[in-house]
Amino acid sequence: MKAILFGATGMVGSGVLQACLDDSRVEAVLVVGRSACGVSHPKVQELLHADFFDYTAIQARWVAYDVCFFCLGVSSVGMDAAAYRRMTYDLTLAAARSMLAVNPHLTFCYVSGSGTDSSEQGRVRWARVKGETENALLALPFKAAYMFRPGYIQPLNGVRSKTRLYQAIYDVVAPLYPLLRLMPRWVTSSSAIGHAMIRVAAEGYPSPILESLDINRVARAERGQETL
Repeated sequence: MKAILFGATGMVGSGVLQACLDDSRVEAVLVVGRSACGVSHPKVQELLHADFFDYTAIQARWVAYDVCFFCLGVSSVGMDAAAYRRMTYDLTLAAARSMLAVNPHLTFCYVSGSGTDSSEQGRVRWARVKGETENALLALPFKAAYMFRPGYIQPLNGVRSKTRLYQAIYDVVAPLYPLLRLMPRWVTSSSAIGHAMIRVAAEGYPSPILESLDINRVARAERGQETL
């Protein structure tokens, strides 16, 4: 399996990249970003690209890949409605539509979030926009598309958040993570997301939407602790 990865410098994307490097099913990873991810590995090829709304110049590259792990995301805090929609819906669909144009056999895996509003009618703005984004992706005629909706994510194995405040919270919570794991409906980890995304891309899943409980279940199956 050859993978395209967006967001490798972020917390979730870093975890997905680690999982890709550890998994023999993944033979190559094309890391797409505005800046280098800082990872040197025989599997990794980096593609630096400035405009995440226009892929015309690099669109032909998508043909060689089987799956896209799209792990880019921004917080809605401090952003007006138009800016948040542009950086969430428009940015994601620009990449997806570019890939679909040349490679409809690709599987698209999108990291969304717990509480996403599939109805697009709720009162919470970010949840509506995420729901609109998910619905648009699921309507595209890819081979398959899966929406991953993690709740609280504990970074593991050296993965860190680029936001200092968030990382400070993760550092405080880390000693409690063994207890938090007892709440798999709400809590997962960067490692679990990475392994679950690869398993789902390789083998599929009964539902196109995976909440934290599903993510953890798939990750346990990867470790041989559960049968799907």
